[in-house]
Amino acid sequence: MTANVPPDETTPDAKPSRPAGILSGRYLWTTVGAFALVFLGAFESLAVTTIMPTVSAELNGEALYSLAFSGTLAASVVGMVVAGGWADRRGPSRPLVAAILIFLVGLVLSGTATDMLVFITGRLLQGLGSGAINVCLYVVVARIYPAVLHPRIFGTFAAAWVLPSLIGPPVAGVVAEQISWHWVFLGVGVLVVAASATIVPALRALWLAPVLESTAAPAARNILWSVVVAIGVLAISVSGESSGALVWIIAAVALVVVIVAIRPLVPRGTLTARRGLPSTVLLRGAVASAFFGTEVYLPYFLSERYDLPLWASGLILTVGAVSWATGSQVQGWLGERMSHDQAARLGASVLSIGITVQFVTALFTLSPFVAAAGWFLAGGGMGLIFPRIGTLVLAYSTERDQGFNSAAMSIADSAGGATSIAFAGLLLAAATGLGGGIFSTDGFAAPLALTAVLAILAIPVAFRILPERRLRLR
Repeated sequence: MTANVPPDETTPDAKPSRPAGILSGRYLWTTVGAFALVFLGAFESLAVTTIMPTVSAELNGEALYSLAFSGTLAASVVGMVVAGGWADRRGPSRPLVAAILIFLVGLVLSGTATDMLVFITGRLLQGLGSGAINVCLYVVVARIYPAVLHPRIFGTFAAAWVLPSLIGPPVAGVVAEQISWHWVFLGVGVLVVAASATIVPALRALWLAPVLESTAAPAARNILWSVVVAIGVLAISVSGESSGALVWIIAAVALVVVIVAIRPLVPRGTLTARRGLPSTVLLRGAVASAFFGTEVYLPYFLSERYDLPLWASGLILTVGAVSWATGSQVQGWLGERMSHDQAARLGASVLSIGITVQFVTALFTLSPFVAAAGWFLAGGGMGLIFPRIGTLVLAYSTERDQGFNSAAMSIADSAGGATSIAFAGLLLAAATGLGGGIFSTDGFAAPLALTAVLAILAIPVAFRILPERRLRLR
């Protein structure tokens, strides 16, 4: 078990011997198990994005379309906080087992749902479980793998999106149209049970390992704040059920609540982009809000504007996922030859170009192939950024706060994505109501304009992820 040295204690000139690879005998089953869980999470996420137009139509839940996504992300915030504090106090094994069980219950509920409220309840449990799983896996990586292997293992996590991105959206579309969308959830549940067995050896070892005293804030307080964040995000989503100016009043108040409640859950200085760990966490939230806010509405846009079948619109999501995984593998291969800040700056710039292409496509009704090309760029940008953010967060952490910092990173991701999705939904509804104008009759240019702006704003944050003294991989 290798403890990470905080950035101000790094020794750039040290040249430790290079450890065995992530697929060596010592790490093989941990890598396989973690890869499998990320793989299935990716499959479920991409599949749901593809089939949601069908689900919402069958369950008469069009008005709650965005809630099925933002609600899941909001619930994941609670799961992250609970798992982060639990992992710091007792290690990651116990919260990971609990998270997998909750995730499975959510899959069963959504897979057997006959009305939208039951479906969304299942999605909330999926969010609660998946958020906790993600945090626990980061702590597992921190406790088992040496720091020099972190870019590679996080690159492998991203590669776990390749296979489901190739088969997930098209297969989900075919299953939904030819059999039933219910089996998309139930099938993933069966595979999660099988995948969980492969990580048992690592969990057994961590279960017995001694745990240092946590320096995190009291768990009950943080859980309370996470619930407030989740409620605030959900309030933004359901504010669309109101009318007139009341929609935006509710959304604005809820946004303020989210900002106030999230402060204790992230490192001090995150909301002001303080250099180092705070800006690293903020960057995760910024790029997630831009990318996932676009991803949720992209299939909807392509289906409505161009009358594409589900499998075709899902295929464009596959393009972005493959590009993401490719970018992740490239940054892992480059290692120290591409510094953290270089990867982040390049990735943020490429991401902003790719998402801006989606806005321009919607604004001028360009070819769907243009949207696919832009999404390829956006995915590549995310591939460069995400593994380096995870590596930096763990490098800034010690065993006493790995859970808190990992949770903070994931909270920024989920809260940012959920808030972006919710406001994008409000803008879509408002623009559609305007009818015509520069937004066209279907209104999709409005939410895509929001996500393009968010992507552009991530660029200056990428310049602040390192302290004045540069941090290197060790």
